[in-house]
Amino acid sequence: MLVSAGALDAPASTVRGLLEALDGDGLRELAVRAEDAEERIPLADVTLCAPIPDARKIICLGLNYRDHAEETGQEIPAAPMWFAKFANSLTGSGQPVVLPATHAEYVDYEAELALVIGRTAKNVATEDALSYLAGAMPFNDVSARDLQLQNPLWTSGKAIDTFAPCGPALVTLDEIDDLGALQLRTRINGEVLQQGATANLIFGPAELVAWLSRTITLLPGDIIATGTPAGVGATQGRFLRDGDTVEIEIDGLGTLVNPVRSE
Repeated sequence: MLVSAGALDAPASTVRGLLEALDGDGLRELAVRAEDAEERIPLADVTLCAPIPDARKIICLGLNYRDHAEETGQEIPAAPMWFAKFANSLTGSGQPVVLPATHAEYVDYEAELALVIGRTAKNVATEDALSYLAGAMPFNDVSARDLQLQNPLWTSGKAIDTFAPCGPALVTLDEIDDLGALQLRTRINGEVLQQGATANLIFGPAELVAWLSRTITLLPGDIIATGTPAGVGATQGRFLRDGDTVEIEIDGLGTLVNPVRSE
């Protein structure tokens, strides 16, 4: 649950239990604590880490919005196109995205909806897939385009330190009306540069979870970043620079805010 008024001090064991038992005591205990808490820690007094700081798998989708495929001049993919990031890239809201000293000129933003797996998923049916999720959160698939395009596998431009900001919190599915009807946008220094809707996903959340689970066992805490809509910096001629502030906002899930700093 996203508590916008402040943070609660929840034991790590409770959070791990929430991921592994969506309908169990972990979720109910956190819900009760959120409702009954008399004191909350002001967000200004805490440092937000990535909601899932040690994810075993970060699976990212490429070309998963129709308008993004169109702006890049590429065909709609026949199957999900995915690549990996790693836990070294994870960082939380308020923490800096660091431009690598040797590849700082073409660092791009990508607003994305990220799904977090809540229980082990293998060969799940599409109609059951959402029941395997713990929740969702904003995600920024930061990309060094020069490095990315040097290699058809993309990983070298994607898996850089701090290049997977996410948060500000994991929002549980009971707080989300419809994952397929969310608006998302990117602002840099207050200017809206990217705006889209999950209704335009080529492969939606349930389809992605089911498709991936056919070949990969998805485990609690695994992150699936579902792709970005049109308006990325590579097509706008606007890359990230030292001193910028990037905001990735998804209605109902909160705003991920990261300053940009040179290495």
